[in-house]
Amino acid sequence: MMRNCAAQLRSWKEKQIMHDPQIQDRFITLRAAGWTYSKIMTELNVSRPTLIDWSRKHRFQIQNFKAIEQEALREKWLASTAVRVNAIGDQLRKVETELASRDVASLPTARLFSLAESLRRQIERETGEVKFTTPINDIPKDEYHEQVQDWNG
Repeated sequence: MMRNCAAQLRSWKEKQIMHDPQIQDRFITLRAAGWTYSKIMTELNVSRPTLIDWSRKHRFQIQNFKAIEQEALREKWLASTAVRVNAIGDQLRKVETELASRDVASLPTARLFSLAESLRRQIERETGEVKFTTPINDIPKDEYHEQVQDWNG
């Protein structure tokens, strides 16, 4: 009888904790930071099955927090796309200026043409495909076609 009461008390306490938004928010933060379930169990005093349930319930929020952290790390250690494209563009401008002053018949000129093309491809890769979208509800009925909803610029 005493064992059964203790189990019910633990179950009741667990359910109380499950509904505490602050504990769940802390779980989301810790999980997004890469903490293991074992470490979170100890930190929050919550059972593994509850943590797994929370993980399923809040998977998109956890993933978004991970993405935000990853984006911050990329910003800290890597140049932004705009900075990289501008640097490549500056190199391209120098190569094209040099090309304009060269005789097309010389071998180094061919190398410069190759370099210019390579720089153009890098810019295209960095900037990606230009794509515009619009919500279906914003398209006038006489212009809407199910097959075409996106267009390239």
